[in-house]
Amino acid sequence: MAENIQFEVVTPEKAVVNEAVKTVVAPGVLGEFGVLVGHTPFLTAIKTGMVRYIDTAGKENYLFVSGGFAEALPDKLTILAESAEKREDIDIERAKASMRRAESRLAEKESKGHIDRTRAKAALDRAMVRVKVASPRM
Repeated sequence: MAENIQFEVVTPEKAVVNEAVKTVVAPGVLGEFGVLVGHTPFLTAIKTGMVRYIDTAGKENYLFVSGGFAEALPDKLTILAESAEKREDIDIERAKASMRRAESRLAEKESKGHIDRTRAKAALDRAMVRVKVASPRM
């Protein structure tokens, strides 16, 4: 029987996940990385993206994460994220509205105001990932 790792995802507001899992795949700043039991210890920054993990029952689960850090140990993976949501907790209509709002801001001419394009692009990226994670077709 395969061993499991303890998987934790924590934000400044709450603990989002704290359970034993078989595998985790997360979005590091240098690319996606996977963690299994016995992994070599490392620390990396996390970018906005989707975390996929398989629980001990074999079910694949999805999370949205935005920014933060991950620490992998041989028996544990901890993600300290700026924000994180489980698939079932994402309000898809709110995420779609955020996406439309960010797209609208990016489409505006710079002469119309002081649009912070970097912030609008980051908001669009977050909204797009939230919509993707919330999609039941995955």
